[in-house]
Amino acid sequence: MTYTVSKSNDEWRKELSGEQYAVLREAATERPWTGELLDESRAGIYTCAACGAELFKSGTKFDSGCGWPSFYESVRPEAVELLEDTSLGMVRTEVRCANCGSHLGHVFPDGFGTPTGDRYCMNSLSLAFAPQAEQGDQNADA
Repeated sequence: MTYTVSKSNDEWRKELSGEQYAVLREAATERPWTGELLDESRAGIYTCAACGAELFKSGTKFDSGCGWPSFYESVRPEAVELLEDTSLGMVRTEVRCANCGSHLGHVFPDGFGTPTGDRYCMNSLSLAFAPQAEQGDQNADA
């Protein structure tokens, strides 16, 4: 697949930390319960840590108890790419950023109690978080 953002491995290595490169470009997985965004509860938007594309809204995040940030749907169906992953001797659905092809995590059909029944289990290292601007902040100079 051709992505809107396309860079060489050397370019990605220069822009990402070693841990981010391993997750985003080599499909590694961060250890559970270690991600900075696991307990993030502010309103805002989650973006791809590699290219900045919008991926998830904070209102779709839920505590799944799995140790990674979980969401029940992406911001738009076309924001993510879903691929069959047969690594580790099982069949899973890998989630990639549709804008740059970076590995984000996996989606599972066990988001019980959510509107979609899905659990997008994402690596914190694959995401960036932009908090929603406070109403008062927008007109600070007015």
